[in-house]
Amino acid sequence: MHPMIAAYVKWTDRISDYVGYLAASLIFFMGGTLLFDAVTRNLIRMPVHWAVELTQFTLAAYYFMGGPFTIKNNEHVRMDLWYSTLSERGKHRMDLATSGCMIFYLGVLLIGGISSLIYAIETNEKRFSIWNPSVIPIKALLVACLVLMLLQCIGEVFKHIDALRRERHA
Repeated sequence: MHPMIAAYVKWTDRISDYVGYLAASLIFFMGGTLLFDAVTRNLIRMPVHWAVELTQFTLAAYYFMGGPFTIKNNEHVRMDLWYSTLSERGKHRMDLATSGCMIFYLGVLLIGGISSLIYAIETNEKRFSIWNPSVIPIKALLVACLVLMLLQCIGEVFKHIDALRRERHA
């Protein structure tokens, strides 16, 4: 693998790991928020209306941030019944084909995400609820995570091409 490409792959892997571990830590924040809500609602009899909604936003962030980490660690959903019968070379070829589809899909999602973020910024979009929070931060996070997922998918393409080249020369 060319040194520049290897550095790119290493960089995207490291960023995806960092973001993935940060996402994993959000589970404690969500648990704490829900516990706080339960205590204030049931023991103090003073419900906080923002706790469940904040947990929903945090759960969305958890999913967005976990995407690149999942792709990097090859833990995404696939049809293993057929995939497991392929040779290593066949698996790399199949992964290249599906990576191409995923890059296209993520590109379309990114275009929609950017459009939605621009709209949210222009209109100062808020969620209709008692708390009435802005949706700009969660939409910005979605766009950032989609960019990272695209970068990670491109890194995976480089890894599969390198594996096919090494296998051919072996």
